[in-house]
Amino acid sequence: MSGRIEARLAELGLNVPTAPVPAANYIPWVRTGNLVYIAGQVPMKDGKFLWVGKVGRDYTVEEAKEAARFVGLNVLSQLKTALDGDLDRVVRAVKLNGFVNCVEGFGHQPHVINGASELMIEVFGDAGRHARSAVGVAGLPFGVAVEIDGVFEVA
Repeated sequence: MSGRIEARLAELGLNVPTAPVPAANYIPWVRTGNLVYIAGQVPMKDGKFLWVGKVGRDYTVEEAKEAARFVGLNVLSQLKTALDGDLDRVVRAVKLNGFVNCVEGFGHQPHVINGASELMIEVFGDAGRHARSAVGVAGLPFGVAVEIDGVFEVA
């Protein structure tokens, strides 16, 4: 399906990947009313986990920011599935929660999660601006460096 958001993605040279299947016992998204909740997404492509390791030891802030941008595309893939392929139905990004698997004392989680936040603004414009949490954790599923979930208002 092509529309305004698909044209914007093409202009940015981005492809929204096929939505990854859940790696555990949960569903990847839930719609209630005009909100879609996207379950935590990780840097997974073609069934393989990418960016496995800790930020501040295995990855720099900039490398982890790239991981967060990649994970943001996986968030969009689940959102696209929830909206039957029509991202033009997104009214706004409401909230992103970002988790960074990092070494003790690391304090640049906001800079890492900016990778996903900036992606949402690039794709949706002002409607991509959102509330956010960026949290450092001792570990994430499968040892990945970043996990992000989100809430979106939709028509």
